[in-house]
Order: sequence, then structure tokens, then C-alpha cells
Amino acid sequence: MSPSLSRAALYARIPGGDDGRRMLWITLINKAGTGLWMGAAALYFTLVAGLPVAEVGILMGISGTAGIAGAPLAGHLADRFPLTRVLVAAQVQQALALLALLTTHDFTLMLLCSAAGSLGDRGSNVLTRLYSARVGGADRIRYQAVQRTVSNAGWGIGGLAAAATLGLGTTHAYQALLIGNAVSYAVVAALTLRCGEPKAPSRVVTGSGTRASAVPPPNPWRDRTYLLFTATETMLFLDDAVLQVGMPLWIVHATTAPHGLAPLLMVLNCALVVFCQLPLSRFAGTAQSARRLLLPLGGFFTAGCLAMTASSRGSTWTAVSALVVAAIALTVAEMLHATASWELSVALAADGAQGAYLGVHGLASSAQRSGGPLLVTAVIAAGPAAWPVLGAGVVLTCAVQSRLVRSRLPDPALSVPTVTVSEH
Repeated sequence: MSPSLSRAALYARIPGGDDGRRMLWITLINKAGTGLWMGAAALYFTLVAGLPVAEVGILMGISGTAGIAGAPLAGHLADRFPLTRVLVAAQVQQALALLALLTTHDFTLMLLCSAAGSLGDRGSNVLTRLYSARVGGADRIRYQAVQRTVSNAGWGIGGLAAAATLGLGTTHAYQALLIGNAVSYAVVAALTLRCGEPKAPSRVVTGSGTRASAVPPPNPWRDRTYLLFTATETMLFLDDAVLQVGMPLWIVHATTAPHGLAPLLMVLNCALVVFCQLPLSRFAGTAQSARRLLLPLGGFFTAGCLAMTASSRGSTWTAVSALVVAAIALTVAEMLHATASWELSVALAADGAQGAYLGVHGLASSAQRSGGPLLVTAVIAAGPAAWPVLGAGVVLTCAVQSRLVRSRLPDPALSVPTVTVSEH
């Protein structure tokens, strides 16, 4: 078989049909733009806007708090309005919020702009996950793994461009990265308008074809197990804050490593996900197997924290080597969590209220966006010995979550219904 035919066959095997493949292109462009900005955001606030480290942590923490409302709001709207149109609104909101940052260096105004962007970001994340679940159907685990692979390829492209631009070290260079991200949101909003609306599962049909009786839609706010699961997820999303906020600030303020290493480590993170996320998805074919990934997740996160401690001692090369090890270990933890979290969040969600449930689950990453930067900057302020303590907290959380969901998951725990129909 020729290389072109092989590529065509691989392309055809992607779940979701044309709309699924179109959304993967949207993801690539979106994350390439995000990669331009996120690796430089903390440094922009510090070096261009002139904010001290403490204010950077406060700004990112409070804006993350405002973004918490974006997840349940987006999930609620997606159960009532066309999913793609709600997603477009979130993308446009993010573009406008970013461009507004260019107009001021005032802390309060920058906080308001960041909060508006965070609201759209948290909402669009939930909407994208919901789109993946609907368009992927029974192959949702594989589709989500492909999407994360494409997503991190985009991150890598943006991160490489950011690393080259940051080498200039000028205000205009940082502003160019911000504008590039805003333009990417505008482009993906236009492309999303061309996507078809995926069908939403609304009820399950029994083997005899009898329709289930009409019942009120399940309410995730009354589902104690799901709420507790979401609460533990908040801690497990901390790899995001460590990699995007903690590591750049740690490099600048606690190590002798060059500042340009920060975006390069983000590129390393993306490359590892591109090559490893899809193979790792095979270990979560059922919800029970996804639950078993929690133990190694905690181990790799702790290893990354120990490497962060080691990076503050010794020569520049020692610092660089330790930071590379930390980035690799934290990335493995990130991939394990992404696989487990994706399957468990959908498996535990009730049919007929998928958007509402995933919206509630989105509170975990939103809360991490709020509290994560504050916690990570507190760890940085406390010194090298605080990193292993953070790792121990993640290990404990993994153990708690594993015990919590075990009784909720049947064995075998194939979480995709055999037959579903849609009212659309």
C-alpha cells in the first residue's frame, strides 16, 4: 500500500465522520494559537505589564474563579441550544478578551479581561468534550485520544513559535503572541460554524425496542458520588498549573536555567502527548481499567515534584536536566489523568443529562484554574521542600477517588450504552 493510501486509510478510521475530522482541524488551529500565548502568559504579566509574582498569582487565580461559572453554564446551554453555536460564542468571547489585554497594564482591568477570557475558555473546554462524546459515539475514548494528540501537536507548533519569538525579548514580541492567539480564536469560530450539529443521546432503548418511560432529567447537583468525584478531580488537574504557571515562574525565580527553557518544555510536553496519548488510551477500554490508572498517575506526579526540588540545586546543566525530567514525569501524569478522567466522567454521567453532568465535571478544571496558580505560587514561595508535599497530596487524592468510584462502576464496566437514540 502506498504512503498516500495509508494516510487516507488512517484518516478514514478517525471516528466521527466528516464533522469529527473537521473538529480535529479546528482543535489543531485553536491549540496552535493557545500555544503561542499560554507559555508566555505568566511572563507577559511579569515582564511586560510589570506585575510582581504575587499579583500574577492573584490575577490568574481570581480570573480562574470567574471562569468556574463557564463550565456548568456551557453544559446547561448545550442541552438546550445547538452545541456548535454555543461553542462559537465562547470562541468569540475569548478572542475579544485577549485583545482587550493590549489596551491596559492596569491590574484591575487586566483582571477583568482575564476573567472574561477564562469564562469562555472553561465553557469551550466543556463544549469540546461534549462534542467529542457525541460525535465519537461508541469510539469516544479513541476519538478523545486522537483529539488530545492533535491538540498537543497544535500546542507544539505554537510553543515552537513562542520560543523563537521570546528570544527577541521585546514588548512587541509578547504582544505578537497574544494577537496570534486571538486571531486563532476568530478563525476557529468561522470554521465551527461549518460543523454539523452532533446528535445528543436522550434515552436508552431496551433490547426489545421498548422505549423507557419519560422521567425528569437527572440532576447532577443531587448526585453525591458525582459531586465528590468532581471535587477530587480538582486536585488531579494540578499538572496544568504546575506546567503552565509553576514551571515558568520556578525557572525564572528559583533556578539558574535559561528563561527560554520554559516554552521549550511546553513543546516537550506536547510532543510526548502527540506520540503517547493514543497508545495510552488502550489502557482505559473500560471504566474499571480507567480507574486503575490512578495509582501510576500519583507516582509520576510525585516524581515530577521531586525533580522540581532537585532543579533548584547545582549548576545550570543540573537545573536543566532536572526540569526536563520533571516535565516528562508531569506529562505522563497528565496523560494518565486525561485518559482516566475522560472515561470516568462520561461513565458516571446519567443518560439524558450528559451536558449538565459534564458541565459539573468541568468545575474541577475551572476550580484548578482558580486555586491552582495560588497553590503553585505558594509552593514556590515556600521553597524546594514544598514540592514533595504537593506530590503526596496528589497521591492521597488518587487513592480517595479510586475508592469513591469503585462501587459506582459495574464490572465489566463498558460505559457506552448498547443502543441509543436521539430526539433530534
